[in-house]
Amino acid sequence: MVSCSAPGKIYLFGEHAVVYGETAIGCAVELRTRVRAELHNSIIIQSEIGQTGIDFEKHPYISAAIEKIREIRPIDGVFLEVDSDIPVGSGLSSSAAVTIASLGALNELFGCGLSLEEIAKMGHEIEVQVQGAASPTDTYVSTFGGVVSINDRRKLRTPDCGIVVGNTGVFASTKELVANVRKLRESYPNVVEPLMAVIGRTSRIAEPFFQTGDYPSIGKLMNVNQGLLDALGVNTYELSNLIYAARKAGAFGAKLTGGGGGGCMVALTAPDKCRQVAEAIENAGGKAIITKPTEQGLKLE
Repeated sequence: MVSCSAPGKIYLFGEHAVVYGETAIGCAVELRTRVRAELHNSIIIQSEIGQTGIDFEKHPYISAAIEKIREIRPIDGVFLEVDSDIPVGSGLSSSAAVTIASLGALNELFGCGLSLEEIAKMGHEIEVQVQGAASPTDTYVSTFGGVVSINDRRKLRTPDCGIVVGNTGVFASTKELVANVRKLRESYPNVVEPLMAVIGRTSRIAEPFFQTGDYPSIGKLMNVNQGLLDALGVNTYELSNLIYAARKAGAFGAKLTGGGGGGCMVALTAPDKCRQVAEAIENAGGKAIITKPTEQGLKLE
């Protein structure tokens, strides 16, 4: 029996603009999905959704991971058990984490000898297969951990501070939100294209502050990024409530993460202020999770 885990990911900067080739900054967080794998006489996948065999409706990412590994090693039977800290459909890359953790566990159990680069690439192929389109960013950050400048995959210094996630509980389709932003860009290119460029520039301006540990400056730029995302139409009343509550409670900065339209916001917070920021988010109607950046990507537990 082996057990592997992989982290979720937040965007500190650059979502939506990254679709058009602009710079973004992704950060692995210490919210993990764990997959335990052991040999069995049939294929069984167990999660909070229930128990299935290969099932592309209920367990599409895990089923695809099994099929991918089957291309390398024969798998007659395996029992995979999944548990996760990451809320589904919240902009925290839950699908990337379960995909990478599943591939990691199967790679260890069946002795496939895959490198981390190969696992990240395979994970991206699975996300494309299941979703129709996917950025390689999520699976890369989940595999390697840390803070990554996208698209060139440069590692930045990991912040020594807290992250408070606020979940609105409102589900939104990232695919639909990306399509809506694309329509807006096509309708008003002279307005929206400069907005995208400024989001990318904001990411690049923020990069040196990670190296020097200037968290107040990172936070201010996160707030700027949030205003630009609001202009693109992906903010919501629920997200705004949580974002402003976090800022008022002392966060360095706060913004939505992922597609927007619901899901989660994130606040960059001094370690001694995490609790008060979390309480402010809860009082504003969100569900708060206190976590932190992590340099650890895929790991054998």
